[in-house]
Amino acid sequence: MTDTVSRRQRAAGTEAALKQAARDVFAERGYLNTKITDVTAAAGRATGSFYNHFASKEELLEALLRDMLAEVDEAVLDDSGHDPDFSKLSAIRWHVSAFWRFYKAHLPEMIAVKQAAMLDPELGRRLQRIMADDDQHMIEHFAHLPDPPADPLVAISAMNALMEGFAYTWLVVNPSNGQTITDEAAIDVLTDLLHHGLAG
Repeated sequence: MTDTVSRRQRAAGTEAALKQAARDVFAERGYLNTKITDVTAAAGRATGSFYNHFASKEELLEALLRDMLAEVDEAVLDDSGHDPDFSKLSAIRWHVSAFWRFYKAHLPEMIAVKQAAMLDPELGRRLQRIMADDDQHMIEHFAHLPDPPADPLVAISAMNALMEGFAYTWLVVNPSNGQTITDEAAIDVLTDLLHHGLAG
């Protein structure tokens, strides 16, 4: 029994080390330039150990995305400031702020998701399905609007596209040209645009 527990603990430790190494290497080299051997070297593990946990680099990225979304779900449950009423500016601002800080905290992974989807459309669809599960809980937020959208999933996709595009521009593209924006300014701009667009 003790041997079984010990093996499970070692396996869990290896998986966690591989995931953290992937984050670090993605941040340093980018997803497209990262090889599995780069990840295992950074994790201090044998290359063969990778395949005990993941079939491919793509599967590792999917696991990272699921972990990130689970982390967000847990944070929402723990935060008493969460308000699903999108008719209120404060409720939209809370969600925008949560998204912005999440994107910034997981920048290497978010860039990796974008690069992977562009390189492999089928992988992009799988990643989109993982994220779509997270979109479902947003539907109730639109029910509070004075004129709820006929198709809330379309509105959610537009909202996500705006936030993701803005975050990518100001956290990835523009900083390389010396242009920056404060977190509060970015959150204010997105909040105002979404509130006007959704609540009129």
